[in-house]
Amino acid sequence: MAWRILARARSGGGAAAVAATQTATAAAAPDEAETLDARLGVTDWAVHPEGSRAAWFRAPSGDLALLTMGAETDPPVVLVPGVMGSKEDFSLMLPVIAAAGYFVLSYDMAGQYESAVAGPEQLTPPGTRYGYELFINDLVALLESLGEPAHLLGYSFAGIVAQMTLVRRPDLVRSLCLLSCPPVPGQSFRTVSRVGRFSPLVNDKMHADLIMWGIRRNFVRVPEPRMKFIRRRFEYTRKQSLQDVVALMKQSPDLRGLLAAAPQPKLVAVGRADVWPLHLHKALADSIGAGFAVYGTGHAPCEDAPHQLSRDLLALYAAAE
Repeated sequence: MAWRILARARSGGGAAAVAATQTATAAAAPDEAETLDARLGVTDWAVHPEGSRAAWFRAPSGDLALLTMGAETDPPVVLVPGVMGSKEDFSLMLPVIAAAGYFVLSYDMAGQYESAVAGPEQLTPPGTRYGYELFINDLVALLESLGEPAHLLGYSFAGIVAQMTLVRRPDLVRSLCLLSCPPVPGQSFRTVSRVGRFSPLVNDKMHADLIMWGIRRNFVRVPEPRMKFIRRRFEYTRKQSLQDVVALMKQSPDLRGLLAAAPQPKLVAVGRADVWPLHLHKALADSIGAGFAVYGTGHAPCEDAPHQLSRDLLALYAAAE
């Protein structure tokens, strides 16, 4: 595989039928996962889970920071965080999925956190902006390096990238999960709860500044240990990447027909208090023949309901196998 372990690494039937199976499996699952999530304590997000390994992958846009767990000979799972996020968003899920017999991998997208040096200027030929092609080509290169199709999850903006990757290279994707993904094509921000109607009045730079301001002010009352890590990420993440992604999210492609025709099992997973209304996420799931899972969280079920989300992912993977 085309990535190297860092010295700081730690030891240690058809779419409708699949969707129906996934929904039934999640509904019939025991409450153990919910109980474990309710017992979650304070997490130091800067500390990687025991047994995980940090690495670098040389992508077309530059070096991407990775976090992996499990045996490399096991079926691969790739979890892609969104803009302003990082691989650590999945720290509580990596041990659960790896323990189930999978090689799980997450990475910071180009321009984000420890992958901040990766960007359009490193492309051949050099570019000037972070575009969909940059993010897709990075993900395709990573998937190709795994040697077999992977179970793919795209979180928030990365859900759009994951959709485009599946459509372009279905041979690389075994299953698809869209986690808190923008549920409508076109101008994604227009349907954000409460404030979406004002989004056409704000330019990309101002929109990016408002997002950063809102996160820094912690209006959603993120626990202080988590905010400490978020502030640390701000010190690395390139502002240009956020501004360019905001522009991309205002021109999200409509891939619902192509996704519905794709044979891979799919899941739309979301928190009940997500930034987009729940009924839009449900409509997306219905339109692509995906299962639908809802958790008692906000935009980040991977942080606040990791055991429940992992449970439903493992059911999705079983359907794919």
